[in-house]
Amino acid sequence: MGLVYQLTSHAEAAVLKRKIEIAWIERALADPDWREVDASKPGLIHAFVRIAERNDRVLRVVYNATVHPVRVVTVYFDRRLRGNP
Repeated sequence: MGLVYQLTSHAEAAVLKRKIEIAWIERALADPDWREVDASKPGLIHAFVRIAERNDRVLRVVYNATVHPVRVVTVYFDRRLRGNP
C-alpha cells in the first residue's frame, strides 16, 4: 500500500498548470532524491526528485507530514536547482 496523501486546492491547480504527473509526486513522497525541512514553517518538508522525462528538472513537492493524510501544499519545478544535486 502506498503513502496516503491529499493535494490542497493550490497543489491541484499547480499540477494542472505545470503539467505535473501524479506519479512524479508519489515518487517524490515515497523515494525522493533528498529532503529538507522548511526553515520557516514547522511541519513542512520539501521533497526533491529529478524527473528524467523533463530533462532532469528537479521537482519540489512541499508537504505537511504532521497530518493524516499527508497534505501536499504545493509542487513545482525548481528553476534554481537545475543541474545541481
